[in-house]
Amino acid sequence: MKKIVSTIGCIVFLFVCSLAGKAQEKETIVLIDTDMGKIKVKLYNETPLHRDNFIKLVNVRQYDGLLFHRVIKQFMVQAGDVTSKDAPADRKLGDGDLEYTIPAEIVYPEYFHKRGQLCAARTGDDMNPEKASSATQFYIVTGKHFTERELDKMEQERQIKLTAEQRQAYMIDGGVPHLDGAYTVFGEVIHGLKIVDKIQFVPTDENDRPLQNVKIKSMKIVRK
Repeated sequence: MKKIVSTIGCIVFLFVCSLAGKAQEKETIVLIDTDMGKIKVKLYNETPLHRDNFIKLVNVRQYDGLLFHRVIKQFMVQAGDVTSKDAPADRKLGDGDLEYTIPAEIVYPEYFHKRGQLCAARTGDDMNPEKASSATQFYIVTGKHFTERELDKMEQERQIKLTAEQRQAYMIDGGVPHLDGAYTVFGEVIHGLKIVDKIQFVPTDENDRPLQNVKIKSMKIVRK
């Protein structure tokens, strides 16, 4: 009997230690310094492939000098086209990438497209049914506010059920719920949403490229 109790005690102890270790696992913080201001994002540990890829790209300074090449008011701001650095004003951007993709890590409904979420861009379902993410391109959600009636209608049309947390976030903070479950959400803005708003309201051309370049001056990891 004592051995059984002792064994159970050891199992419980190891389980508690495992939970404590996960709780202590810090999230990586990245500072995105743009020519319109600074944005801080944290990367989720629940999406390790995207987290580690982003960290790698930041460390090799892949993003330094790239543009926010696609900006849509009340939707999102997008960057990471590797051809956008020093791109002429008349060049259509959006296709530049590295020669690999990242397997989807869609942690839904825990992470969804509320305002301020950091998400991976990708090609469409017709070419990419696995929903694999771009190596470099990402977007930050701005979105719009939804009424309760609009969310009810969306649930009926899409035959989905939003969680209470989703409904509250989309009504109070805003977002783009129609992208939920289709793109990997791998982080969130923790400081600088006002800068994201400044970017989303810049004038753009017919291809959603800002008329005046909005540049990422640098990115760096500021805390792990």
